[in-house]
Amino acid sequence: MGIRILGTGSYLPPKVVTNDDIAKSLDTSDEWIFSHTGIHSRHVAGEGETTSTMAAEAARRAMDAAGVKPEEIGLIVVATSTPDYNPFPATACVVQSLLGCSGAGAFDLQAACSGFIYALEQARGFVNFYPDRKALVIGAECLTRILDWTDRSSCILFGDGAGAVVLGNDEPPGVASTKTTAHTILGADGKGAHFITREGGTRIPLPLEPSGIPGKPEPAVSSLTLMGHDVFVFAVKTLSKVAGDLCARLGTTPETLDRVFAHQANGRIIEATARRMKLPLEKFWLNLQTTANTSAASVPISLDQAVRSGALKDGMKIVMVGFGAGLTYAGTYCEWPNL
Repeated sequence: MGIRILGTGSYLPPKVVTNDDIAKSLDTSDEWIFSHTGIHSRHVAGEGETTSTMAAEAARRAMDAAGVKPEEIGLIVVATSTPDYNPFPATACVVQSLLGCSGAGAFDLQAACSGFIYALEQARGFVNFYPDRKALVIGAECLTRILDWTDRSSCILFGDGAGAVVLGNDEPPGVASTKTTAHTILGADGKGAHFITREGGTRIPLPLEPSGIPGKPEPAVSSLTLMGHDVFVFAVKTLSKVAGDLCARLGTTPETLDRVFAHQANGRIIEATARRMKLPLEKFWLNLQTTANTSAASVPISLDQAVRSGALKDGMKIVMVGFGAGLTYAGTYCEWPNL
């Protein structure tokens, strides 16, 4: 009885871009990229694929795994930094239509690479108070369309994809769940907001016409920029601290964890985090060799891969932990699949 993840799903575009492909147009090599990032290749959205179509496909697979029909979904939360539209309508609304989940609430959540864990906590609250409905939590990104493909320091890091989970609550309707194994930390450090950015929005005013009325904005496509060293230092310190603090809340230590599902940003970050936590690297789920950094999709893709491969079994003690632009950070400790 209680809140739990009923099913997982993920989607990676069939188009793959390898490091050797990138090296054809940039001064780099597979050896250099892999040694600095742990990445060999990444999936790239093809023609006709968008954040919403990838999100919907991952969601369908999660719903199939859970045995849940579209009309049972009461809430859809899409964690993304690369929505179909900028900034509205919400990608979650497009996904709702694609899935046929008529009547479900739908909204986007933007906490960058920490977004899925933020969204999971929002959905956990929903099914706690509405146990007769299911919640769909999706992390989806189309990052390759906001990259500067002439910038060797950033374009090599990212890929596209989506992951999803379905949440349910076995408590009787009208009874708020008191049975939970999950403990969550959500946080941010806005002093590092300039570490990872993408220009746009309303921060920059429009030029004024002679009449004093704002003129027409110039069409522009802004690419992602990041301060790699500063992000690395923040990530290693934060991932290890959040995971450690979650364990401390339960009177245990990281050594008791069966698996750590850390945001797949950079292989060197995960290796340094493992050393800092004094854990064998084998406890960390690693897939960025072939997925690269998929931001908010990173953790749910990893969960689905682990479930379908049999590596993640019921009763395992796990931590999901991430960091991202903002700077944001988040972590959840649970005994799979219970929340």
